[in-house]
Amino acid sequence: MNLDNLNNLIELFAYQANKQNKKDIFLQWLNPNNKKVYTWEETEKNILKLSKVIKETIKEGDRCLLVSENRPEWLVSDLAIMLAGGITVPAYTTYTEDDYKYLIQDCEPSLIIVSNNEMLNKLNNTIDEKDFIRKVIVFEDLVKVLNNFKLIKKEKYLDFNSIVKKDLLEQDKIENNKLKRTSPACIIYTSGTGGNPKGVILSHGGILNNLVGACEITKPLFNSRPVFLTWLPLSHSYEHCVQFLQIAVGAKVFYAEKIEKLLENISEAKPIVMTAVPRFYQNLYNKINMNLKKQTGLKAKLIEATLRLGRKKLLNQKLTSLEKLLNLTVDILVRRKIKNQFGGNLKAFVSGGGALDKEIGEFLNAVGLPTLQGYGLTETSPVVSCNPIDRIKIETVGPPFKGNKVKIAEDGEILVKGENVMLGYWNKKEETEKVIINGWLHTGDIGEIDPKDGYLKITDRKKDIIVSAGGDNISPAKIENMITNEPEIDQCMVYGDKKNYLVALIVPNKDFLNEKEKINQVIEKINTKLTLLEKIKRIQLIDENFSIENGLMTPTMKVKRKKVTEKYKNQLENLY
Repeated sequence: MNLDNLNNLIELFAYQANKQNKKDIFLQWLNPNNKKVYTWEETEKNILKLSKVIKETIKEGDRCLLVSENRPEWLVSDLAIMLAGGITVPAYTTYTEDDYKYLIQDCEPSLIIVSNNEMLNKLNNTIDEKDFIRKVIVFEDLVKVLNNFKLIKKEKYLDFNSIVKKDLLEQDKIENNKLKRTSPACIIYTSGTGGNPKGVILSHGGILNNLVGACEITKPLFNSRPVFLTWLPLSHSYEHCVQFLQIAVGAKVFYAEKIEKLLENISEAKPIVMTAVPRFYQNLYNKINMNLKKQTGLKAKLIEATLRLGRKKLLNQKLTSLEKLLNLTVDILVRRKIKNQFGGNLKAFVSGGGALDKEIGEFLNAVGLPTLQGYGLTETSPVVSCNPIDRIKIETVGPPFKGNKVKIAEDGEILVKGENVMLGYWNKKEETEKVIINGWLHTGDIGEIDPKDGYLKITDRKKDIIVSAGGDNISPAKIENMITNEPEIDQCMVYGDKKNYLVALIVPNKDFLNEKEKINQVIEKINTKLTLLEKIKRIQLIDENFSIENGLMTPTMKVKRKKVTEKYKNQLENLY
């Protein structure tokens, strides 16, 4: 299959559905209350049945809002919308009622597909207000939905299960649809660490172009049928692209029940590849590290050898004959045990959606959990570059994907050009023209390209740089990573724009909530590794985590600096 020859993502699915064994399981949700599995044949039929109903509801190019947790019906709905000529608008389940109201007012969807009562509870007031919403399709029992809510316009609501139970007629088969590579496939709203989210319009060709590089990166990992565990929200552009990679490689896909059950789900699914954001790896690093530090005697020596030899291999340093033998020993005694905690088949973690700390990357690779750091943004469909498994350079985000042109502007900003670059921001022509100039997307990230091998390195985020009172540029992300790598500290935010020195808000680990002196010692230790300008002079401890629920973190686990600063302005200013 040549991805360059496909016109759209429907053709990609149709090709694979025809090629795979129709009775093979394709999708499975690890929810004990919904153990339904979907074969390739069932998935195809459900897409066709749902698409027929959607086609009767929308016009070509209409937006369709999709609000659901990760489950097989998500993929079915996404492809059915596209097949019907619509544009999918995925939305996070963690959004508030006001967030949904903003999205609905901005993109004016003709159709809303929603999973359950909890989600519908945040949507139904807006649905009743807006005449442009013609239909609402609900995954769960419609009778319960209608009984639970005093819905004004009940005729708007349809039952997903009733739709897919209907017989499929011969004329309902996938035909040559009109979608081109330049047609919009979806509008993904950026999570917005600052103001309101912007709708990023991604094309079919942009995502297909991204899949060329994704298939190349993952090909060495599969010597049998690929198995994925999906747990990052599919409304995130990163996981949304992974969904189409799963189709492209003919994978078996498990959907995690919920984040609290992730380790159980990993044991059940036994994935070959897992994708996650840096926050996940940071938590993993702290958890494994704390367990390893408890070991004594021979076990402690074996762990020390595991880390030392693992790092040497990662840096392509030559091992002596004795070291090779010791490395084989720790492979069996240490690395295999760690790997078994992730199902035993894991070939690689893939990290994206933010910068992975170098120390964490080295540690995970050294203990036998190969971690490939990549780089991208929603506006690039989303991947720009990624480390290949056979040549990992931890401090970089790997070479650019085929089809991406990447260059560094005079001020150090990373610029990207290619089919994968977004079509633009929905209804925001001016903002689009600010970031796409002469075809080059201005990413807002600062970086450099290694002239020897073309590997890209991210050094900072243009708009997150702190400029001191003396005019010096300081990277808060670097300092924050160092601080949160300490087991005593869960979260932090560094502050100090236009100030004489830096301060930090610290959320201690729950075991150290009242240990101010201990936290001060940790900061003093970190300060010894920082330059004079980067040192943290004073700290403020807070007992509330930054979370999605309290509005201080985006759904992609990034701290909303502006919101945190607004909330803790007085405490921060009192540190000066």
